[in-house]
Amino acid sequence: MDEHDKGQLAASAAEVYEEFFVPALFIDWPRQVLETSKVQVGRAVLDVACGTGILAREAKALVGSGGRVVGLDINEGMLAVARSGCSDITWKHGAAESLPFESGEFDHVVSQFGLMFFQDRAQSISEMVRVMKPGGTGCVAVWGSLDDTPGYLAVARMLNDLFGPEIANSIEAPYCLSDTSVLEALFRTAGAESVVVETRPGKALFDSIDAWLHTDIKGWTLAEVIDDVGYEQLKKAAPDYLQRFTREGGRVEFDAPAHLIAFAA
Repeated sequence: MDEHDKGQLAASAAEVYEEFFVPALFIDWPRQVLETSKVQVGRAVLDVACGTGILAREAKALVGSGGRVVGLDINEGMLAVARSGCSDITWKHGAAESLPFESGEFDHVVSQFGLMFFQDRAQSISEMVRVMKPGGTGCVAVWGSLDDTPGYLAVARMLNDLFGPEIANSIEAPYCLSDTSVLEALFRTAGAESVVVETRPGKALFDSIDAWLHTDIKGWTLAEVIDDVGYEQLKKAAPDYLQRFTREGGRVEFDAPAHLIAFAA
């Protein structure tokens, strides 16, 4: 995997990610992930690939002072932003493929839009199952297909036309687990029980095309590879590719469905 495939961000990009990506794409999913995992007050929850911490923060609000939440991520830039946002959560550096926890330590394990970037997905799922208590439950969210996410399909085409397929792959990579039958087989093979995959509708919302571009370029792996000249090229080309996704007042809206995978230990 290259940096696009792994979704690894520089510290400055992680700050943009928290400020712009989270409200645009991720804000509606934590509640659904936690409900699917059946998280309750007083429970111990692990958020794998926690990013800047939106899912872990929602989990902490749900489990309350008597519960415990740990957020783990391999990206130090993401963790730095997460730590600055909440001190009631244990933030830990580590890889999903080798979770630094005892077997049976958590009631629930959750992960939101990280599995696509793991180097060994089956091993990561096995690790999630290992650290769950017997009978524990979990939920992992991954994006649906790129074809069903028309805004990002258009961005991928724009990047390919302007900069070539390698750059376009940074937008395509998050949609690599869109096949639900493959997902179900992956979880079962990795040792998960009671696997159920459900596709749910979602929306991407940005204030404008310019805000959308800023988020995608400055808050993602492309921040390291598209310079100021390239960014200006994108801004000039964007209306031709993206104008159809604008609504009243210039706001951007398009479908962004996801798959929720419920499983048990």
